This record gives sequence, C-alpha cells and structure tokens, in this order.
Amino acid sequence: MALEYLALDLSQTIFDTSVQPINRRAFRNMENPFELSEKDFKKLYRLTPESTQELIHQLDGDLRGSRITALSTEKQVLAALRFFATGCYQRPVGEQWGISMSQPSISRCIHRVTNAINKNLYFPNVKFPMTHIERQAAKATFAAAPSPFVGGTIGAIDCSHVSILAPKIHEESYVNHHGYHSLNVQMICDPKLKILNVNAKFPGARHDSYIWSSSAVRRVMQRSFENGQHNMFLIGDSGYPLEPWLMTPLPNQPAGSPKFRYNEALCKSRNPVERLFGVLKGMWRCLSRQRTLLYEPAFAGKIVNGCAALHNIYLAHTRENVVEEFLEYEFLEYELDQHDNSTTTTNSTSVAKRIQDRLITNFFT
Repeated sequence: MALEYLALDLSQTIFDTSVQPINRRAFRNMENPFELSEKDFKKLYRLTPESTQELIHQLDGDLRGSRITALSTEKQVLAALRFFATGCYQRPVGEQWGISMSQPSISRCIHRVTNAINKNLYFPNVKFPMTHIERQAAKATFAAAPSPFVGGTIGAIDCSHVSILAPKIHEESYVNHHGYHSLNVQMICDPKLKILNVNAKFPGARHDSYIWSSSAVRRVMQRSFENGQHNMFLIGDSGYPLEPWLMTPLPNQPAGSPKFRYNEALCKSRNPVERLFGVLKGMWRCLSRQRTLLYEPAFAGKIVNGCAALHNIYLAHTRENVVEEFLEYEFLEYELDQHDNSTTTTNSTSVAKRIQDRLITNFFT
C-alpha cells in the first residue's frame, strides 16, 4: 500500500526548514497576492504565479459571474487553491486580501472551481498512455529512471486512503481497515511522479485488488494484451494479483536468488507511486488524514481528481525534482498490503506466471 504522512497547517510549518518563513505582516498589507515573490506565492497557493494566471484564464468561462457583485474568477480560484493547499475552512484567502468572503462563499468557490477543473483540466492533464507513441514514451521514461525494472513497464500502481465525512448512505462500506471513513483512491504514475490515471470512486472498505479488477485501465491493458501487445505492463505490490499486464512481487525469496533480485528491482521501480501519495498530500493537504474532506463521496472524488490535475500542472511548470520538497519523510507511514486476489482467473494467472518466469530468466539470472 501507499505512503501516508502527517500534514500540518501551513501557518505552523514551512516545507523547507532551511527557508525563512513568509513575512506575514508585509504581505497582509498587499492588495494583490501576485505582488508576492514566487517562493511566497507558492507557499500559499502551491502553483507559480504564472501557472495560476493561466489556470484563471482557462476556468474563466465557467466561473465568470453575471452579477455586478459576483466574485471575480481570480478570487474564486485563489480561494479554492488556498483550501486545496491547507484543507482549512476557517482562514480563507479572503481574510488575507480584503475580500471579506464568508465561509459559505468559500464553500461555493470550492464547489465551482472543483467542478470547473474536472470539466476543463482533468482529462487534458491526467492521461493514461493509449496510443503506440504514448506507450513507447512511457516505456522510455521508466527505462531511463534511476531504478528501472525491465523494458515494458509503463506505470506504477497503488492505492491510498483519503479521509472523508461519514456518508449518510452505505456508511459502513466507507470504513477502512484503519477504522475511519475514506475513499480508497487508485493512482498510476511514472518515475517522475506524473499522474497517469486516477480512480477515486470506491469506498474505503474496498480492497486494492477489487478496485483494480473494476477499473477501466485494467480493461484497456487486457484488451491490448489480447491484441498482441505482450511487452507492456504495470507494476504493483503484493496487494494486487499477478496478471499478464500487471507484474507483482514473489513472497519469501532467498536473498541473492534471481527471484529475490526480481523483487528488489520491482520494488525499487514502483517506489515513485509510494512517494507520489506523500508528495500529493503534502502539496494539497486537504487530502491528508488530518484534513478530512467534509463532503459526500462523489464530490470528494472530484476534489481528488482536481488535486491530481493541479499536481501535474505544477510538474509542468517547475524544475525537475523540486516537487520532493513537499514530501516530509519524518511523517511517512506504510500501510499494510491487502490480499484479495480472487478476481484473477486460473488461465490468466498461468499466462502471467510464464511471463514473470521469462522476465526473471532473461533479466535476473
């Protein structure tokens, strides 16, 4: 399972302890947050000023109000970004910039901006490789990673829990194995932590393998395999079933053996998806365990999608590896793998086992 970590409020913790805190007295007197330095702006809103302006422009058609008294698109986007960044409803951006926005107004901004991001920016920014060119590029990205597995890898998969308010309908199905209400969110990423796919539709009591068996990506991978694309697979942990298009570790292998080396390479190569959840919840703290989303499951899933799109937008506008500043290692916490692999057929498993054995023979013997 994925990494979780303790998220602290921005007003109490600075991500990089070597960086001096924001001069809050100075920026409190500013009328325009875009007058802040890029470093201070990103501490508040996570994105760069330039990418935030681009975001405002892209969402303007959905957010522009018809009433004279309506909030501007800029103010709505900044209010929503501040919520995504902190998960806090009590200190909205309006209090900082003289907008005088009430908590209900902040809530409306969150809904409108989240829906607009899902409508306009999610699919352009979160894309699973579908074409031959895209898949070759994905393979090349994994092959060039610091800890490559074997040729053919196009993504690393895992799930992580996002805490939500107890829903009124089927409440018990959202109680996860940790004992709190959540969505069990499946994500696939590349070695650079770019998100390739999100599935935020399932309640916390569902096992990772069940979510995978029901996902559109699995159907895409299976169809591709049946159409002759055999050198293409995802990599996952032991909570997932071994399939021809999904490679997983082998349990209890003696140190130094070919199967042990296979496990070691696979685990190192899938490490980015574990880091991804730590980074994502550090950047957008509304998703952290300490910032329960006070929304019904469907809208909470939209917030997850929106944060995933914003994460990829951040990556596209920043220098390589700077995203790791949001990963606070002292608060990382491993979840136990969940074993529920009953969805895999005997025939599929035997084919997958032959592929796995061939990889071990060709690359680790």
